Amino acid sequence: MIQSTPTGFRDVLPDEATERERITRSVQDLFAHKGFRPIETPTLEAMDVVDAGMHLPASPFRFFDSQGELLAMRPDVTLQVARMCSARLRQADEPLRLRYTQRVFREMEGAAQATPRELTQIGVEDINEDGWQVDASLVALMLQALGLAGVRDVTMAIATVAPLRALLERSGGNAAWVQAVLAACHASDFVELANLTDVRACVAVDAAGVAPAYAKAVHDLLHVRGGADAIEQARAIAEPLGCADGLDALAQAYTSIQEMCPDARLLVDFSVMSSFDYYTGLVFEAYSPHLGSALGSGGRYDNMLAAFGARRSAAGFAFSLEQVMAAAAAEAAEAASVRAGDPDRKLRIAVPKGALNADAIASLQAVGFDVTGLDDPGRQLIISTPSADYIIVRPSDAPAFVATGAADCGICGRDSLLESDAQVVQLADLKFGGCRFVVAELAGTDAEIAERYRRLGSLRVATKYPNIARAHFAAAGIQADIVRLNGNIELAPMTGLADRIVDITATGTTLRENDLVIVDEVLSSTARFFANPSKMRTDARIVELASALAEHAMRVEYDPIAGGTR
Repeated sequence: MIQSTPTGFRDVLPDEATERERITRSVQDLFAHKGFRPIETPTLEAMDVVDAGMHLPASPFRFFDSQGELLAMRPDVTLQVARMCSARLRQADEPLRLRYTQRVFREMEGAAQATPRELTQIGVEDINEDGWQVDASLVALMLQALGLAGVRDVTMAIATVAPLRALLERSGGNAAWVQAVLAACHASDFVELANLTDVRACVAVDAAGVAPAYAKAVHDLLHVRGGADAIEQARAIAEPLGCADGLDALAQAYTSIQEMCPDARLLVDFSVMSSFDYYTGLVFEAYSPHLGSALGSGGRYDNMLAAFGARRSAAGFAFSLEQVMAAAAAEAAEAASVRAGDPDRKLRIAVPKGALNADAIASLQAVGFDVTGLDDPGRQLIISTPSADYIIVRPSDAPAFVATGAADCGICGRDSLLESDAQVVQLADLKFGGCRFVVAELAGTDAEIAERYRRLGSLRVATKYPNIARAHFAAAGIQADIVRLNGNIELAPMTGLADRIVDITATGTTLRENDLVIVDEVLSSTARFFANPSKMRTDARIVELASALAEHAMRVEYDPIAGGTR
């Protein structure tokens, strides 16, 4: 007899359900007091509605009904509100203030860790009202709601997408460059962003036709982070290029939020752009230092309703009830430990085993970290020093530790980050551990493989890295059936298991010794320093460490073949 729930779904027992009910009632009473009226939307939506919602945080559950219509379980409520307002409330020109508590369902494809697939989303939407006053009031309302739920240790990261939009539109860059910049923003990949906007190398910039001043401004703007002074830093970057759009409104909203919530911890952070194609003005995300992911987010999304009809002003926010309850519990536990006299928490850094280990330790030591015992840990899995707690992991596991918040930050190869597709922020290229991913086949079999592909319509590819391989062949428009192996990948074409392989190589010696030839390049990889997005925005030590490691990497010359320093 099956007694368990499906993966990612769970039962809620009475004690927890009672607390959920209390929080929901308190928050909805607050929303009602502010003039927001309740709505409910259907669990199922036509897939066309979901597709119109543009960038979403996860894939929806999809299926066909008995009439053959492709449906999705709602992954988000905001897009449903947009559809509702356009279909049912299109004549309304008065402010529509709407509130909800609803379940959302998300299929977390390729997630690096166990992730809930059913969440309770609590939020509000304000339609037909514009201006920084509305935006500021929504941020304040979210902070008040989190307080009612028991979460007071909150960092609210705020920014506006307007200057970045203006810079990209006026940069002269072609569509491919603009999309690549946006993809780097969505992935929180500051290393790739630096590569795309590097006006010293000018390779990507020149090829895309981008004016160097705009490329530099895009790079610099997305690194602006701080208090009210950060808005003036952004102005100094964007105003000379005529792209200071939205900064006056952001400054006014910032001041207003401080007045309404004097104890609020506000962080101006222009890297909060993970849904650039969704938002049009102010954006904000709430972070707890006790959790590895955001509690919730919101902003102005005036273009959303245009996807379903006429353009209308719109803004709102939503947070996860489950995340908020976890943060409240962790906050209470920390308060108890502080009362018990526990010392301040040290940084938790995931340090890779294997080929990257020695250079990772040397880099940390070079920037002033105590690494005593880390080079010879024996059977210890965690090494504690006055500088940090070091969690010793396989490189492929480091993204999972950091994404879940088990570690604050870590070091591993770019390949491990790509393969895991973990929700982390890539902060610095550490330059060591260089290798490349290639496609290889048995020498002399190219014509045979081409004929087999023509006849069957697909290649059989063996690899340790199915996600990287799948993405490469998809981008090339080649149908590939991926066979995952854990070792001796070279054997696959030698025994007929696969036509080609995707594997790492530094010198190509092993391939040549087994009569394999390289037929395509996939990507190059070096070690990266990366962080949990929540920890990065709630612990200044992480950004300081990233800057120090990046500066160290620029000073040290690494041997791309033998590894280590020259």
